[in-house]
Amino acid sequence: MRAPRPKSGRAATAAPALSVRLVGHVALDVQPSGDVIARFADFSIGLGRVSATAADRVRQLRSGLPLDSFASRRPTDRDIDLLVRRLAARGLVEYGLGRPRGGAEQKIVIEPQMPDYWPRTPRLRDSDTLVLSRFAYLRRRAGEMVLESPRAGALFKISDPKVAALLAVLATPHRIKQLRRQPGFPGLTLLALLVDCKILFKVGASDLGLRPTEGDESLVLWDFHDLLFHARSNEGRHANPSGGVYPYVGTIAELPAVRPSWPGRTIDLRPLSAAAAAPPSPLAELLRVRHSTREFDEQRPITLAELAQFLDRVARVQSEQSNTLDLGGGDMELTYTVRPYPSAGAAYELELYLAVDRCDGLPRGFYHYDAGAHTLTPIEVRGAELDAALDAATLAMGTTGKPQILITIAARFGRLSWKYSSIAFALILKDVGVLLQSFYLMATDMGLGGCAVGSTNIEQFAKMTGIAFHIEGSVGQFALGRGAAPARSG
Repeated sequence: MRAPRPKSGRAATAAPALSVRLVGHVALDVQPSGDVIARFADFSIGLGRVSATAADRVRQLRSGLPLDSFASRRPTDRDIDLLVRRLAARGLVEYGLGRPRGGAEQKIVIEPQMPDYWPRTPRLRDSDTLVLSRFAYLRRRAGEMVLESPRAGALFKISDPKVAALLAVLATPHRIKQLRRQPGFPGLTLLALLVDCKILFKVGASDLGLRPTEGDESLVLWDFHDLLFHARSNEGRHANPSGGVYPYVGTIAELPAVRPSWPGRTIDLRPLSAAAAAPPSPLAELLRVRHSTREFDEQRPITLAELAQFLDRVARVQSEQSNTLDLGGGDMELTYTVRPYPSAGAAYELELYLAVDRCDGLPRGFYHYDAGAHTLTPIEVRGAELDAALDAATLAMGTTGKPQILITIAARFGRLSWKYSSIAFALILKDVGVLLQSFYLMATDMGLGGCAVGSTNIEQFAKMTGIAFHIEGSVGQFALGRGAAPARSG
């Protein structure tokens, strides 16, 4: 008898399956009642109740459950699906490519970077041509390699060097039919997951995959390092620890508050300052008394008239100008505005959005400030979204009371990146600093209180405005209101 021929590689190799498992620092406790509680660090979160038949499968989430194992609409599967989605919404799960086997490490692990990430696999054909995004990058993290992009909802931990080699091949466009011939071809599932995360994207057969091909016109204006800095230095699009967590306590000593004196002969300026002493100007006095106010008077909120004066004095367009520029291809007329604060290249790319909790004469809500018309336009948002923005600022300031008004400073990124290369985002942040100081000084001058907020959630802002994070995004925040009177002692 003739021995049976081996099946072709495509038929013999089963497509790797997606599985879901708890992240390492999370434990699930299933109560006798069926209530499921997630525990991590010093926190515990209730996740609802599952049936007795689903309890055993819940415990399997430690090693991993194939996603397709609870895809049916049976009651037990519905319980598991709902539980996993609740875990995913809180960033407590990760996904593996390849069925889990006895807890062995999978070659591809997908770590969500955004709470609403869920692995999706768009359909791909052999005739499709793929190329690597110019925003994608592969780096070492401790003893592993991770593939990331500021546009992606997840990062990919890669333990298989053949996958890294395939990514290098995709620096130029390749048809999937060609990729199948590569050694260790990982399968269509991984390619589809990378397309879903915008780490790979489809191009035409004759397309080179250059900058104008990927995304919209606003994305064309972004340099790689600028978009990465925007996504990673704000909350909303990554899962890294953020804010004042003191990550290097016990590793590196704190730097002194004042730099040690430079060695050498010094010139003492104190006698000169004292000799020229005169009553400080109003500006000098404002600079001296300016301070952050984190507690606000709940009984006496800021008024709409005060808010109007504040915005008029710090941000209103004072005039418009135009200038003719010759770049070698004919004259081009450019438009500019004049406002109370300086801006790089007179671009004035910053916009103000107001989350109002308490303001006498202005309903609670979310507004855009039109600096040209000096008007406020309400933007319809859900109450939960408004509360989330105010609560996040409250937490960032380390206080208990919400700001009366939270001003989000957003940037129309293309206004600067259309002109400046390599330094566009850095210039935006400098403009934010200038505007924040203007806010502080004007609030002090008007007898109001204010505090710059160190973090902002770019995805939360995108959901509230409906604008993609790379077109117009939050770059700073300022809490404004009437400061609470200091508590009396004794």
